[in-house]
Amino acid sequence: MPLRFSQKESFDIPMTDKVGAVVVGAGVVGLACARALARRGVETVILEANAAIGMETSSRNSEVIHAGLYYPAGSLKAKLCVGGNRLLYEFCNTHAVAHRRCGKLIVATAPEQEAQLAALKSQSLENGVEDLQPLAAAQARALEPQLAATAALLSPSTGIVDSHGLMLALLGEAEAHGAALALKSPLLRAEARDRGFLLEVGGDEPMRLEAEILVNSAGLHATRVAAAVAGLDAHQIPTQHLARGNYYALAGRAPFSRLIYPLPEPGGLGVHLTLDLGGQARFGPDVEWVDAIDYTVDPRRADAFYAEVRKYWPRLADGALQPAYSGIRPKLSGPNETAADFLVQTQAAHGVAGLVNLFGIESPGLTSCLTLAEHVCESLEM
Repeated sequence: MPLRFSQKESFDIPMTDKVGAVVVGAGVVGLACARALARRGVETVILEANAAIGMETSSRNSEVIHAGLYYPAGSLKAKLCVGGNRLLYEFCNTHAVAHRRCGKLIVATAPEQEAQLAALKSQSLENGVEDLQPLAAAQARALEPQLAATAALLSPSTGIVDSHGLMLALLGEAEAHGAALALKSPLLRAEARDRGFLLEVGGDEPMRLEAEILVNSAGLHATRVAAAVAGLDAHQIPTQHLARGNYYALAGRAPFSRLIYPLPEPGGLGVHLTLDLGGQARFGPDVEWVDAIDYTVDPRRADAFYAEVRKYWPRLADGALQPAYSGIRPKLSGPNETAADFLVQTQAAHGVAGLVNLFGIESPGLTSCLTLAEHVCESLEM
């Protein structure tokens, strides 16, 4: 789709460059939204502030395909994750995206935790996850001999995926249906008008665009992007909290073939063991509330990891953990608050036709990317 972006200096000058939709943010959810819009025949431009796709939340996570166990029944997270799990496996199979349905064990490491494990089983059934298998301690050890647990749940539908390969596949299909990607192109401001939006885009090649639809999928920057939309009531923009999750890599290979998760903790799912597609183990994330985007991993935080990991893997050796990377989650709930749901904010909430704001898209956003995109399109009556 050849586009000739105008270089006009003011919104007062009539626009000549028009598209059907602009998606702000080329993370996994933004790319999925662009793909869904383009597949519906909508001329779509993706604006990405960074020099490459998926450089923030989408590539700084555990790369886990979640089954939908943890989220309150009826929540968007529950519905979109359970449906997204199935769609994501199908997409990976049909688009040659590397992945593995390795399964995971959620473990109780003390008898008093077993009631919480049973409650998680009940929660998963309410969410429509019907393949969760309760295991006694001996059954869990038969699967993973070095595991320490008094009981466990086996989730066969949990897996891992190459997140960058997934994003490339989503982008490729979006472009095949006419979408265009503009890198190093931050949205500076937008003005909502009667029939669409006038957009000012910065970067090395500033441009002006007119679009009928604006999807704000800017992740960590979604509240800032929303604040740049003239015509959107500032009271509709929620407070965002930043939670850094640190990951530490294991020196050598772990003797596990499945992911190992403790029971959830406030703010996250606990320090769990995940595997990449090459079999390398990493542990994390923890929950570290921060005031700014900073991906520095403090080696000293590993000290607390040893105690947490040894609850389910006592043989973890001293000095075996090395700083790997960190990710930051855009949360709508702060410390000691009940975990918030995804917020897909549409005209019904804010009154601005054609605008969809995606706030608080953290885990399980990767798993839910395809169903989130369909939800966005449905909210636009497409």
